[in-house]
Formats: sequence, C-alpha cells, structure tokens
Amino acid sequence: MKTSRDPRHQKRRSIVQKLFSYSFDQTQTDENISDILSKLSEIDKKITLAAPEWPIDKIAKIDLAVLRNAIYELTRESPEPEKVIIDEAVELSKEFGNDKSSSFINGVLGTIVKKTL
Repeated sequence: MKTSRDPRHQKRRSIVQKLFSYSFDQTQTDENISDILSKLSEIDKKITLAAPEWPIDKIAKIDLAVLRNAIYELTRESPEPEKVIIDEAVELSKEFGNDKSSSFINGVLGTIVKKTL
C-alpha cells in the first residue's frame, strides 16, 4: 500500500505504532504518547460508551491504538476538522488493521462525535 508523504499522516502513523507497542509493554513510555496516556481512562470510557458490545480487551490492539489517537485528537483543541481526523483514522486502520477495521473505526468515531463531543 502506498503511504502518504504528508508529515501529519507520518506523525499519526508513528503515534499509532507507539500506542500499539504500549499495549504489549506498559513500562515502555514515550514522550510522543504521554499526553494520550494521561487521558487513557477518559478515552477508553468514550470507546466503551460508543461500542458497548466490544469490551476494550476484545478490540484488536491496532484498532484500539488508532481509536485512542483519533479520540485524543478529537477531544483536544485541534485546528483540523473532525472529518479530517476521522478520515485519517480510517486510512490508518486500512493500512494496519484487518478488512473490518476501517468500518469499525469509522462507526465508533462517528458515534463519539455525535454523542459525546
């Protein structure tokens, strides 16, 4: 798959990879994800409310990493529109996830934007 040369996409890609690694080894920390980790309980609560049939521990770790990054971006003051953040998350899920990841990510983020933001 062709990867984007957009520096914002590359940064998101790197953060998702670090969040994915963190899901296997919580002792591993990185300053690029520390803000996200500090808000992890709030972020995970939003995921739980938006996808109650999918407990956090049952969501694929890469999908969870994509969701956590996107929700963090959606809930902080960002100059980027919600649609751009969601589109980027869907693209990352297509790149790293399975065949159903992109529709799952899109659905969860759409629900969060409609209900909680």
